[in-house]
Amino acid sequence: MGHSMEIGREENRYQVPGVRCQGSENRNSKIETRVSAGRFSNIAVRASEAGLGLRTPGSRRGPRTSDLGLRTSPSGFTLIELMVVITLILILASFAMPMYHLSVIHAREAVLRDDLFTMRKLIDEFTIDKQRPPASLDELVDAGYLRGGLPNDPFTGSNQTWKADIEDVPISPDQASAGIVDVHSGSEDTSLDGTPYASW
Repeated sequence: MGHSMEIGREENRYQVPGVRCQGSENRNSKIETRVSAGRFSNIAVRASEAGLGLRTPGSRRGPRTSDLGLRTSPSGFTLIELMVVITLILILASFAMPMYHLSVIHAREAVLRDDLFTMRKLIDEFTIDKQRPPASLDELVDAGYLRGGLPNDPFTGSNQTWKADIEDVPISPDQASAGIVDVHSGSEDTSLDGTPYASW
């Protein structure tokens, strides 16, 4: 008993009134930090079990869903969005295809008119120069009137389908010569204005 009182008196000598010991403060702060961390972890576990998206310190923020959980933003397109885009493309294509088809036909008709005009002009020139009509369209090529050869019919795709009108052409009052006087397309199709190409 006497020894304990002396030890207590020895400790009181080295203590300053109003000042705490540094070692005791460090131990107390560590204990308080551990207690607060344990309490927060218990709260986070309970919140996660209840379905609440409680954000812990250091966690990243992200877009919340209907269940208040964290979920990354979706990437790409959904099936409905792809179907809508494909439907719009098909609608635009349905409008563009008829217009493209008509433009192709107009271009072919223009080429046919130009070819018929050129060949008919060369037939007349051959008849005047030779004093007789050409016996065939190939004779226009051989004589050098069609240097590039017979053009292809734009609707048949061949240069052997041209239809030539052969008649007797009077050369003199008492003489006539049979030969080509006109040429037409060999296509059996009908033009956009309703007339057959063979009648052009």
